[in-house]
Amino acid sequence: MSVNLSHADNINNKAEVCVIVGHGIEAITSAVVLASLGQTVHLYADLGMLEQQLQQYGFERHLQGLWQMYDQHEQIISQALPSSANKLLQIYETANNDSGPRSEVALYWLFLDSIKSVWMDENWITAFNHSHQQTLPVIISGIEQLGHISALAQRLQRAWVYYIPFVFLQDGAAYSSMLNPSLWLLGEKTADSSRQHLSALQPLMQQARVNHNADIATIEFARSSIMSMLATRVSFMNEMSRLADSHDVDIQQVSHIMGLDERVGSSYLQAGWGFGGNTLPTELLQLQQSGQASRVDMPMLQSVLDINEDQKELIFRKFWQYFDGFIDNKTVMIWGGSYKSGSGRTVGSAIHPLLALLWSYNIQTIVYSEKAQTELETLYGKQPLLTLVEDPYARLDDTQALFIMSWPLDKDLDISQINKTAQPIFDTQNALTFTQMDNLIGDYVGIGRAK
Repeated sequence: MSVNLSHADNINNKAEVCVIVGHGIEAITSAVVLASLGQTVHLYADLGMLEQQLQQYGFERHLQGLWQMYDQHEQIISQALPSSANKLLQIYETANNDSGPRSEVALYWLFLDSIKSVWMDENWITAFNHSHQQTLPVIISGIEQLGHISALAQRLQRAWVYYIPFVFLQDGAAYSSMLNPSLWLLGEKTADSSRQHLSALQPLMQQARVNHNADIATIEFARSSIMSMLATRVSFMNEMSRLADSHDVDIQQVSHIMGLDERVGSSYLQAGWGFGGNTLPTELLQLQQSGQASRVDMPMLQSVLDINEDQKELIFRKFWQYFDGFIDNKTVMIWGGSYKSGSGRTVGSAIHPLLALLWSYNIQTIVYSEKAQTELETLYGKQPLLTLVEDPYARLDDTQALFIMSWPLDKDLDISQINKTAQPIFDTQNALTFTQMDNLIGDYVGIGRAK
């Protein structure tokens, strides 16, 4: 589907619009948040990819509901991404040259992951440089190699260029985490200009628990450093969990004690199967490539990646050892499949290597994953060794082991139901409390946990 430039007739009815180009969850969330702040949003995207994203993030029910409402009221207007940035800019320049009511653009917000397969950097930068709207701010978002976004900003021949990294976005709470961001970082091509030129985003900056502005190159480096530090903490705790196993020490208690030290803090200290999703793996890959481009060795970063990949198979090895290798043709229950509790996405989740290993032994897998069930059905719907169920407890009588991958944090585990089968639990999330572990009849195997 291509954009018809007659769309300019429609936008003449609006006094001011925020133009967003992108189809990812960050772009969708930004559109909904801006609409909630009273802005009219024109979203340009690959409409097929946009629809796919909306379906994949169906677990974001609040976001979905607001999207549908704003779409129906034309506060968010979705259009197919034009084949060039020049065609996009012509829509608004043509509209403003007509005799009808003017359509003022408040800002252009470009999401690089959505446009780089359609618009070449050189072409869209040239288009914006030749635009008659040189006083309008341009926001760039995305995860790239260090310095890439700063270089793009320098090539744009305008003063009001900004970079916003989505370090605050939380899967499962995308809308609320952006509306009330924990940390708002803003890169500015021209220092101290955002208050005057990004009025549409001022409520978000003011609502943020912490916000910080700096030049774009510094914010890029800070973004990468923050995300890589979080990944490093996860891998460090997973490495320590293996040592805790050999010392009969519970890593959960150790994590709690570590969090009491203000120098350490409590975030990202939970041992488990590792990290997945899109953001952390992409960030680490880009940082690794940045190091290679600068000829800087980064052995710690490689260790973080190696530990994380190996950790995804650790629970299977514990399962194999528990049964002394006699695991062929068993039936197991798996609770959860998403890469984190609260999300419905399975990208990078340990569910994938676990399923592959179990199936290699002809093991029947019964999976309960409330939010990720649709995605698992799409990926593995034809696999005869997979059964997806709506009730986590209904088929426990048919299984010889229970794996807990990503149990919802707000949903209590029913130990009395689990005890009816007295089967071993392999808990990759360390979801059970000490009391629940004590009340179990069957055996318990966690990640770095003594029982």
